[in-house]
Amino acid sequence: MLPFEEQILSDLLEDPHGGLVVVSAGLPLHSIAASLLIVHHSSSGSILFLSASDSQKSSVLQSLQRLQDPNPNPNLPSELAGDLPGNQRAALYSSGAAFFVTARVLIADLLFPRAPPGSISSLIILNAHRLSDTSPEAFIARLLRRHSPRASVVAFSDRPLPLSSGFSKPERILKSLYIKKLHLWPRFHVLVSADLEKDPPEVVDVRVPMTAAMKGVQSAALEAMGACLRELRRTNKVDVDDLTVENGLFKSFDEIVRQQLDPIWHTLGKKTKQLVNDLKTLRKLVDYLVRYDAVTFLKYLDTLRVSEGGKSIWIYAESSYKIFEFAKKRVYHVLRADGSKISMNSKSAANKKRRVNDDNNKNRENEASCSDGGKGHINSGVMLEEVLEEAPKWKVLRELLEEIEEERRKVALSREDELGIEDTGEDTGIVMVACKDERSCLQLEACITKGPHQVMREEWGKYLLGKAELHGLQKRSKKKNQEPKGFGILNGEVANGPYENTDPSSISKLENDALLAAASEISHLASEEISVGDGSDPCATRGRSRKCRGRGRGRSKKASSKGQTPINRHKNPGDDKVIGKGCSAIEIQGAEKDTEDATDLEERSLLDASTDKAVLRRHSKDHDISESVCAKPLPPVQFYALESDKHILDVWKPSAIVVYHPDIAFVREIEVYKAENPSRKLKVYFLFYEDSTEVQKFEASIRRENAAFESLIRQKSLMMIPVDQDGRCIGLKSSSEPDLHGLQNSQTRKAGGRKTVEKEMQVIVDMREFMSSLPNVLHQKGMRIIPVTLEVGDYVLSPMICVERKSITDLFQSFASGRLYHQVETMVRYYRMPVLLIEFSHEKSFSFQSANDISDDVSPTSIISKLSLLVLHFPRLRLVWSRSVHATAEIFASLKMNQDEPDETKAIRVGVPSEDGVIENDVRAENYNTSAVEFLRRLPGVTDSNYRALMDGCNSLAELALLPIERLAELMGGQKLARTLKDFLDAKFPTLL
Repeated sequence: MLPFEEQILSDLLEDPHGGLVVVSAGLPLHSIAASLLIVHHSSSGSILFLSASDSQKSSVLQSLQRLQDPNPNPNLPSELAGDLPGNQRAALYSSGAAFFVTARVLIADLLFPRAPPGSISSLIILNAHRLSDTSPEAFIARLLRRHSPRASVVAFSDRPLPLSSGFSKPERILKSLYIKKLHLWPRFHVLVSADLEKDPPEVVDVRVPMTAAMKGVQSAALEAMGACLRELRRTNKVDVDDLTVENGLFKSFDEIVRQQLDPIWHTLGKKTKQLVNDLKTLRKLVDYLVRYDAVTFLKYLDTLRVSEGGKSIWIYAESSYKIFEFAKKRVYHVLRADGSKISMNSKSAANKKRRVNDDNNKNRENEASCSDGGKGHINSGVMLEEVLEEAPKWKVLRELLEEIEEERRKVALSREDELGIEDTGEDTGIVMVACKDERSCLQLEACITKGPHQVMREEWGKYLLGKAELHGLQKRSKKKNQEPKGFGILNGEVANGPYENTDPSSISKLENDALLAAASEISHLASEEISVGDGSDPCATRGRSRKCRGRGRGRSKKASSKGQTPINRHKNPGDDKVIGKGCSAIEIQGAEKDTEDATDLEERSLLDASTDKAVLRRHSKDHDISESVCAKPLPPVQFYALESDKHILDVWKPSAIVVYHPDIAFVREIEVYKAENPSRKLKVYFLFYEDSTEVQKFEASIRRENAAFESLIRQKSLMMIPVDQDGRCIGLKSSSEPDLHGLQNSQTRKAGGRKTVEKEMQVIVDMREFMSSLPNVLHQKGMRIIPVTLEVGDYVLSPMICVERKSITDLFQSFASGRLYHQVETMVRYYRMPVLLIEFSHEKSFSFQSANDISDDVSPTSIISKLSLLVLHFPRLRLVWSRSVHATAEIFASLKMNQDEPDETKAIRVGVPSEDGVIENDVRAENYNTSAVEFLRRLPGVTDSNYRALMDGCNSLAELALLPIERLAELMGGQKLARTLKDFLDAKFPTLL
């Protein structure tokens, strides 16, 4: 452990009640939590990890094994599953071991109680920034203080930004967990800085310039984002201080805007709501520009055009046209067969509006072409010129890997010359490449093994085939074309015509036709290659692996190959080495010289096809040059996805790290790894796009974290934490607290001022409901919570009242799946007063939709219509609307007034049939044949007001059919209703002759 980690551990152990620890992102929280397990003794009780994610569990176990390395049998925490029997879980609590446990299981065990008093010595919470007054963790802390007053609660968080937002959130978390101390450890802390900067790794900052098209897309996207922010400011409904383009680059910006707008969301217009969604889309657009390749980015834009084209606001902005145009220029150009561009002329556009029929159009075009001296190019075709711009970082990554391998070999030779033996040190020679997601890792791996050009060719082929498939689906949905068979775009042909002067709509159509024709070529070629079969080279089907051997060649002109890409490198002082020029051919770890593979056959056939049909043209100027240069060996490379949140530096032990997508948390992990292993040499390369949002976002994340810690430091100096932290300062008043106002106003005439003892309210709660905040608030209210597994309902308030709770999202899902109908049907069957509770969030508007969106007609898609039909079908169902969980607690207290307390044993048996299929101890007094009752209620003339009288007047449906009309009129309350039912029962059954 590092000295600052030991200091954090000692600060936590000083206070027996625990504390809240907030550290910078990337600092070793898992290592500190594992150290608490090492100093823990089993005689003091069990230690529990609450609500830890899978990645956090693996990190804690890995740190614990590393800290207990000499111990052959380390004590590792195990999972305390909810499917274990109750007596077995009680024995595990008393064993004094460490366990991972979920909040739902622990709440139930503390309420029963299965956990013996004093059996739990410590509770560790790893995601403290998610806590609130009503969270399940706060409920557990209150129950734990009641059962084990000496137990400590330790909460960790490495997200200071959420803690600094809101009103005194750290203070509220401390009070909800019954702890008094807040420990702040930012990166700029004196002890942290001293430990991490004592022996830092060698850092090389590589700035890669973006291409002109990438700069155009980025500037246009930022311009559109600024326009959306200006429109949002005009609404005067959002804090304008937060509405900056820099804040808009972060995911938390969406949450900040929604938090401000949620309480008034139902009053906002469609334009304001769409602006919020557009900002989220533009943020993703800027992020994907520097993360993915040109073809994938264009494919994402195509999906946006289809999904958001009709309702989005930013698409109609002036800058959005530049985004689509620059994105296309990174992939392809649409040209004529002679290589000239398709232009637009105003005269031709005006003539086009005056066209009457196809014959006149052809005549006018022929006359115009003759008058222009043959410039119309009547017989010229349209073709697609591939650009397939490679990401500039790909080439730089290749050069970095070659440089790393060259330096490693030089160092190995020098050591071998000095020592006379081959070096067998701890240097593994592994180079780690850190990317944002798994897709980027797979693509970079393919770039190294097969070459960047081949990767772009594959992505381009997928894009074209997707276009052809989509066109085929659209074509099938329409009527069959009247053209003769064998003619059309999908056969690889484009109709010839004069394209010198064309309007924008025609250009778009010609572009789409050219794409479909190119897709047809690739699909035909793929079918031909399949028919070749055994004639292909075995190298073409060789499996890919991270350390495979292979060779690929560049076969098209890349946008970045027009000139050498300049690289600005900012290194440590005294580091003036320049990266050598790389090669286009790819060779990994001494790859053998392979013969020509199947991709060469594909390239030749594609070139031949494009030459014959004049549809697809590829650049091949650099083809011979790239093949003539020899490839250089590369070191073993391991790719790591940052989103996996796994700590693998201690496992792989790399000698060099290439941070392809910079991330502040991963930078701190590298610093900690180097500080823990000062003897290992480590070189870190940071790849940034120069003057990009990538640099701006990385630098802004550091500033935002420092500002968050400064805010927490100020809040800590102003905190007011009670010395006797017993929890009486938060939440609603508990029934266990004395009513001072009532004692002061007690009169002597009322039994000498004696206060009457109020009866404790009980609520039976389903086990699945403990993931919500309502049981916690009910417990704060002073009600006794009884956790059981219910078959009918979520909450049982009395022998007659059963409640099914639905949040807004759950309500929509239940209606869509049909689950709500079955739940209400069972409640109506077994309880006299079934209740459907619709609970809103206190942070959002207390409305389904605005009044303008509610229609007068019944719509199958309207939630109001669905609720109306549900109430009409079940007349005894009661709807309860609640603004928040605290309002729900008040409603429950009102419903339980003058009601008997529910019976736990009866509530468990409701809806559960016995071995004979009969439901015993039914809560309802009536135990009728429910199928016959439902049949009776659907008969003509039977209403909700008279069906009970009919059930009391006859014992079966057969007896009902024999009753005279006078008796029916007496039971049904009218001669008309009785005549309707009697005519239906006596009607003749139709027979077939």
